[in-house]
Amino acid sequence: MRAVATVAIGCAAGLFGAVTVEGLGGCWPLALLGFLAVGAAVGSWVWRGRLGTFVPDQCPRALKIGSLIATIVGLVQLARLAVFIIDPTQVNASILPSSEWERRHSCVSSYYVAAEAIDRTPNVYDDALYSIANPDPAAPRKPRLLDGFRVDVYEYPTPFLLLPRAVDVAASDFLHFRSIWFGLNGSAALLALLAVASLLAPAVRTRALLYAPLVFAAFPFGSVLQKGNAQILVIALAMLAMVLFDRRRYALGGVLLAFAMVSKLYPGMLVVYLLARRDWRAVGWTIAWSMALVVASILDTGWAPLAAFLAHLPRLLGGEAFPAFKNPAAVAINYSIPGLVLKLKLFGVPAMSFAISKLVGWVYTLAVVATTIVLARREREATRVTVWLAILILATLRSPFLPQAYAGYPPVWLLTLLAAMAVPSPRVLALVLATWLGLNIFVAMDWSIDPRWMSLIVAVPQTIAIALTIRALYAEDVSAHPPRINKEKFHG
Repeated sequence: MRAVATVAIGCAAGLFGAVTVEGLGGCWPLALLGFLAVGAAVGSWVWRGRLGTFVPDQCPRALKIGSLIATIVGLVQLARLAVFIIDPTQVNASILPSSEWERRHSCVSSYYVAAEAIDRTPNVYDDALYSIANPDPAAPRKPRLLDGFRVDVYEYPTPFLLLPRAVDVAASDFLHFRSIWFGLNGSAALLALLAVASLLAPAVRTRALLYAPLVFAAFPFGSVLQKGNAQILVIALAMLAMVLFDRRRYALGGVLLAFAMVSKLYPGMLVVYLLARRDWRAVGWTIAWSMALVVASILDTGWAPLAAFLAHLPRLLGGEAFPAFKNPAAVAINYSIPGLVLKLKLFGVPAMSFAISKLVGWVYTLAVVATTIVLARREREATRVTVWLAILILATLRSPFLPQAYAGYPPVWLLTLLAAMAVPSPRVLALVLATWLGLNIFVAMDWSIDPRWMSLIVAVPQTIAIALTIRALYAEDVSAHPPRINKEKFHG
């Protein structure tokens, strides 16, 4: 098992390393060298037992075989995406070649445009940077194009741009920027997955690593990774921060959580969790680093961009800032709780407006805060990782606009952790597979489907994600009483 883990993790890290090297200006031979160098370094780290002890006798053969299949699928998906990131003309290597929307929509384009424009246009929320003027304000927006990709609209706090601006220094153009960002996102996801698993008891950790390939094989993960949305990075950094706090590395954990928080706001719910647990050192370092990042942003680009964000914030929290809501298909694939109001409008329910959506959003926010405080006070050490991830998922659902691809990544990860904490049995393995397949139900924006039917289809993985999160609030640990596996059940 250690040999398989070494090869699999090494290959995944190598792929991210290869794409990053290409983004830094390397050619195909240098990218291959990057794959070999990074893969060998990470593989050696795994082989030397840095992940902790494996307990393979607590894992049935069916789980090991399933994990091997998922590993192969996941690595093939990552390899295809790496090809498409390095060479966008290879559209058959994209996550869904049949969908023009999936091939050409690019979230990372907004980070690049904002990072480039902020020096000359402090208001990076000016729609003219990203969209072509449309005489009909109610019509769906017409995005600008950048190297064949649709430019997305920037809807993040300005301190987040510290990272894209740093990447922009290393990249010669957008396509190379996109490659570096892909490597950064993927590496963060891999590192967070391994770091979280390292906190688990040996038997549970072993099963978590066997289930882990399901994350990389999942369609939502591949879709958001291809588009370059910061959701992967923010979730990964927030979970890494909690792992570091658990290991009493407060300064490093604080800067990671602070950056996640000033990037997408919702990781701030983990600060509520830390406050409820009276973890003053973690809170202190996070707040201190948050202030430092805001100051660094002001020193970098001046006060005007931050002032523009503060003026833009009410529309951002209320949902009016998102041009996607002008498109019924975008409304249909929205996972968020406030977004349910606008979904009801698709079905003809009267009085479903942004005002009602805002009200639902703030009521939901209070409910999540209360839930977070309760979880913090009764949390058990063995299930803390699922609690952290569940809090993040609950917090993401507060966003006015949460497309299915971005929303689908953390529930798949949560599924693998919950599965690892369960007693392995044929029933559990079948349930995990069925749940994973349900979370992979996907509807592309450009498919010719009535938005109402889209809403109903997307409701399946959305409901599963919410159910998993609720289940995580009551997760049980089996590591203290390792189950006795009846291997005969798995050999038939």
